[in-house]
Parts: sequence; structure tokens; C-alpha cells
Amino acid sequence: MTDFNKLTEMVQSLKSDYSKFYDMDNMAAGTRLRKGLMDIKNLVQEIRKDVQIKKNEKK
Repeated sequence: MTDFNKLTEMVQSLKSDYSKFYDMDNMAAGTRLRKGLMDIKNLVQEIRKDVQIKKNEKK
């Protein structure tokens, strides 16, 4: 469950940069947002791999 908690925390941490980029046109916040989203994408891929491995072990 720690990966899911980490994912939730990562999403919450981007809330400020999301707001700054879209509401205040802060380009630096957009860069941080893109980096954070890439980190989330990588974590989600790891979680997906783990789920697939555990699913295949059950067969």
C-alpha cells in the first residue's frame, strides 16, 4: 500500500504548481508540473508491473 500512498502524495504535491501554471501563467511552475507528472508516470508503470507479476503468480 505504500506505493499507492506515495502516488497520492505526489499528486497532492503538484496541486500548487498546477494552479500557478494554469491560473497565473507561471512558466517555471509548468516545468515543475511536467517533471512531477513524469515522476508519477514512472511510479504508475512500476505499480502496473508489480500488479501484473502478482496476477500471473496467482494463475
